[in-house]
Amino acid sequence: MKAGATPFDAVPAEELRFNFRSGRLCLNFVATVGERWRGNHERLREPADLARWYREAGLLDVPPAITPAGLDAARTLREGVHRIARALAAGRVPAGSDEALVNAAAAAPPLVPELRAGVGRLTLPSVGGQEAALSTVARDAVDLVTGAGAGRVRECAGDACALLFVDTSRPGRRRWCSSTACGGKDRAAAYRRRRAADPDPGGGGPGRAAGPD
Repeated sequence: MKAGATPFDAVPAEELRFNFRSGRLCLNFVATVGERWRGNHERLREPADLARWYREAGLLDVPPAITPAGLDAARTLREGVHRIARALAAGRVPAGSDEALVNAAAAAPPLVPELRAGVGRLTLPSVGGQEAALSTVARDAVDLVTGAGAGRVRECAGDACALLFVDTSRPGRRRWCSSTACGGKDRAAAYRRRRAADPDPGGGGPGRAAGPD
């Protein structure tokens, strides 16, 4: 568990579900910590959680065996990618130390693409499976920083969300990680605030001149 994280037994069960709304593999990996601004919930609590993330992310049907050291390396990479993404969102150049973390993980051979019945998928190499899976995540981070998406990294504007995501909207002014999730909550909250500020939205309260019958 990373320093400052909420103790495992104090994390609500719903906070342990993985989030895949970021639009990029590496940013979805960053989201394996929930509520960074408040609860700082660690979702990769043990090696089996990382293996499960690889499956749920659609990266591998059969993930590699993860060792405790491999889990530590994954968390270290994740935090480096998080800092890089925050720098991109703020229009800053990522720190060299964080780039070095990503480069070191990306230097390992990645997962192997394979065709089966005309369908492509990624598979484990004969050796170094957990390093290959992590390398694939790191290489996605390199591609994000060096590609057109670098200028489209945003932080969700939702009051209860700080998810980092890639804005794929044409005008590039997307505010929320999801228009139906955080966007819907924000619009509902704004509506409630307007109703509270105007207790008589229908205009039929006392003092209003009576209209024609």
